[in-house]
Amino acid sequence: MKTATAPLPPLRSVKVLDQLRERIRYLHYSLPTEQAYVHWVRAFIRFHGVRHPATLGSSEVEAFLSWLANERKVSVS
Repeated sequence: MKTATAPLPPLRSVKVLDQLRERIRYLHYSLPTEQAYVHWVRAFIRFHGVRHPATLGSSEVEAFLSWLANERKVSVS
């Protein structure tokens, strides 16, 4: 049986990366985890010409991951 979870509080920031930081801190993730998530989301946004993430879909995620694996030689984990 699934337990009920409290709804997330509303975001205070309008900037995407600040919203990400808010959620990560709300969930009590470590600072290194926050920094890693922000780093990769920023790289994803820049890879797609600074488009807002809400306008990007699975094909853009696949393109970014392929680029990381093939061009940047980042290993799959």
